[in-house]
Amino acid sequence: MIKLRIIDILEEQGKSKYWLNKQLGMHYVSFKKMIENNTDSIRFDTLDRLSSILNVPIGELFEKIDDSEK
Repeated sequence: MIKLRIIDILEEQGKSKYWLNKQLGMHYVSFKKMIENNTDSIRFDTLDRLSSILNVPIGELFEKIDDSEK
């Protein structure tokens, strides 16, 4: 399974979820599902924007985990 590391990256950078949500301009429900890994898909343009806003390579947004860690 693959999960997004958005919360980890925000903590590393000392930034808040609120800050990121404002930068992305997403509806809060969609944003919350995305950062909590409760979604089955994410758009490429959203990944591109996340990468740019957080100033990290796209690959750093992901982490491969065992299904048992879900």
